[in-house]
Amino acid sequence: MFSSVKSFKDQKYHELKQQCIKQGRLFEDPEFPASDESLFYNRCPSGRVEWKRPKSKGTLLPPHRPVCPQTPHHTQNIGRDPARGELCEDPHLFVNGISAHDLHQGKLGNCWFVAACSCLALRENLWQKVIPNFKEQEWDSKRPQKYAGIFHFQFWCFGQWTDVVIDDRLPTINGELIYCHSNLENEFWSALLEKAYAKLAESYEALDGGTAAEAIVDFTGAVAESIDLVKGKYCENISEQMKLFEDLLKVHKRGGLISCSITASSPNDTEVETEMGLIIGHAYSVTAIQKVRLGERLLFSFKSEKLFMIRMRNPWGKKEWNGAWSDQSEEWKKVSDSERKSLGLTVQNDGEFWMTFDDWCQNFTDVDICRIVNTSYFSIHKTWEKKMVHGAWTKHSEPLKNRSGGCFDYRATFLQNPQYVFDVKKVEDKVLISLQQQDQRIYKKDGKGDNFPIGFEIFKVELNRDYRIHKLQIQERVATSMYVNTRTVFLRKLLARGRYVLIPTTHYPGIVTAFILRLFTDVPSKLRELKLDKPKQTCWSILCGYPRMVTEIKIHSAESLQRQDRSGADPYLIIKCENQKVRSAVQQDTVSAIFDTQALFYRKNIKRPIIVQVWNSNVLCDQFLGQVLLAALPGDPREPQTLQLRGKGSREADEMPGHIIVKVVSSDDLMEL
Repeated sequence: MFSSVKSFKDQKYHELKQQCIKQGRLFEDPEFPASDESLFYNRCPSGRVEWKRPKSKGTLLPPHRPVCPQTPHHTQNIGRDPARGELCEDPHLFVNGISAHDLHQGKLGNCWFVAACSCLALRENLWQKVIPNFKEQEWDSKRPQKYAGIFHFQFWCFGQWTDVVIDDRLPTINGELIYCHSNLENEFWSALLEKAYAKLAESYEALDGGTAAEAIVDFTGAVAESIDLVKGKYCENISEQMKLFEDLLKVHKRGGLISCSITASSPNDTEVETEMGLIIGHAYSVTAIQKVRLGERLLFSFKSEKLFMIRMRNPWGKKEWNGAWSDQSEEWKKVSDSERKSLGLTVQNDGEFWMTFDDWCQNFTDVDICRIVNTSYFSIHKTWEKKMVHGAWTKHSEPLKNRSGGCFDYRATFLQNPQYVFDVKKVEDKVLISLQQQDQRIYKKDGKGDNFPIGFEIFKVELNRDYRIHKLQIQERVATSMYVNTRTVFLRKLLARGRYVLIPTTHYPGIVTAFILRLFTDVPSKLRELKLDKPKQTCWSILCGYPRMVTEIKIHSAESLQRQDRSGADPYLIIKCENQKVRSAVQQDTVSAIFDTQALFYRKNIKRPIIVQVWNSNVLCDQFLGQVLLAALPGDPREPQTLQLRGKGSREADEMPGHIIVKVVSSDDLMEL
């Protein structure tokens, strides 16, 4: 087990197993008992449920006292009776390895979980994290004394790898497993994994309804992105369709996991089969993405027609696509025997089938892409810098302490949300942002459990901002995520060099829940929460003074500057206020530069002007191009101004070529800006 793994309910697998072996008994989990409360909170399974172990030691357990009011004697715990308690003679976690074909859904509406398991089975390095030390956990006929009826699995729960211990008593009706199971009666990895996941959710019924992306994230710690294929018009826009194919192909090749579904237009449409054999409201796992070569490739010729193809699996293990390129369609005659063999084409109703990517875009409405973001420096692929923070939306009657202000539509309270600052150091950087709210599934038994609509806003702010924003004046709104009631919201955005504030929000004010925020950049972003409203007052404030005014300044551009060579100049800005200094990036080969540089100053001596200087960058010695002195008082105009550059000295110094366009906002209230 990894040192950073947390024990769920403080249950330590190895300690509990050793105790059971020493005492000669099978483990019975008190935190997830073999009882009705672990099965359901609302709807009883139809039939008499018996909890059975795959294999037992032959000692009879006392009967379980039933609690289901609708069905008397609904469940029985008969886990050790050799005549009734064993499900098979020779149980195994895996039979002939692990495969996407190993599992079937059962009677629970958790096709999303089963689809995620199918995806997981494709990646050995991923499922070995979820099923740790699988060889040690396996039944061993040569050492039956090592069997203690206890297993453990690991999940990425809200940013923390968590080890979940279970016993192996599984719910059955008429001697058959009623939930997720293998197509082999003596293989149990999927049934035991489902039980561990149900324990996290506090019951099996809590797994009824969800998305494959949620389970995949819990299996891997991946970053989930949901794409609406209808809104994106991928079936119409061939260019965007090809971009999506290449993106999915790259994700799949780099170990990511993908699932897809067809949204039901009404509750009555759920699990209805379309004319083409697809199931509405049902999660499918994507098991392969390839460019398939048509016909035989001639020797010394590399030209051949290629088809963009995608393979999926139905968690039911049956019901397949019956359109073009289905298992027994005529189209496969266009593909050589060697190509069909390399694709692993089977012509049986096993739930797995191929489609062209165009047909896939035409027939499916949603795709969940789970990226395994590479943060290792020892990799041939792009390495991302990752930063993760935990936060929470909390309510308070005092506005300055409230942290649940709702989305941007609620202007009066929006800035009362948590605020996070980060830096983009490159000229441009692609940024990946994932906002994940706390899993609400455990509240289903209380009649709640739905995800809250969440999202976030990103603002470009002052290069030296270290305090919370109280009013939007000069800040630029550069990105908005979608707002949706899914557990995770994801955004990819190309951002220019600068400092940014990210504000995660619920859609409505007053919602209370926790969240984690993950940010991936090319270089370290220094993501951190802005907690202070203004500079702290300390004992040094008495001696050195405390700010009396706050000023925001934004330099939009410097124009008509003095030319330094044939290509123009390489100008940059320096903004000075008392003992503080902010410097912009250098703009290359121009005499009219767009800067959009922002700065924020808490001023003690309000009589001293703010100085904005323009310099030309040189190899040996930078050259002064002019400056502007700003009184920056609260009564000064807040509209953008065009100001002439002058030489060093007073406001009446000689004019120099060029001018700047600047906006200045000042206030005596340190928390107005």
